[in-house]
Amino acid sequence: MFNSNKTNGMSKTSTTDSPSINLIGAGTIIEGDIKSNGDIRIDGQIKGSINVKGKLVVGSTGNIDGEVVCQNADISGTLRAKVTVSELLSLKSTAKLSGDLVTNKLSIEPGADFTGSCSMGGVVKDLKHGGTETTVAKEKAVAY
Repeated sequence: MFNSNKTNGMSKTSTTDSPSINLIGAGTIIEGDIKSNGDIRIDGQIKGSINVKGKLVVGSTGNIDGEVVCQNADISGTLRAKVTVSELLSLKSTAKLSGDLVTNKLSIEPGADFTGSCSMGGVVKDLKHGGTETTVAKEKAVAY
């Protein structure tokens, strides 16, 4: 009666091929580890590790205590974490980051607070190619 793109009762489309965008809203508290193949935005509170193969966005109400591994990150909230970003980490003016940081590129807006050590171009696992490591280019210690 209705025309459908099904073969042997199975749909031809697959949702596992396209990465998803996830949201953890303000007022939400998660204790545990999060792993995502897509992008994620956090406006709530996370206590644990986050492993994102895409982009991590932490809103101004977002709060992370633990470890963060991602490809790109835009931080506007508070992080007390060991952070590893394979490409670009951007700290917005409302960001507060306390912890060790390993990234390829770093952008810090005026007003952002960063306390800890920073290794740029260091040993960062390439998330796109299954965890291969790049070589150490330069290392800097920074405290703002």
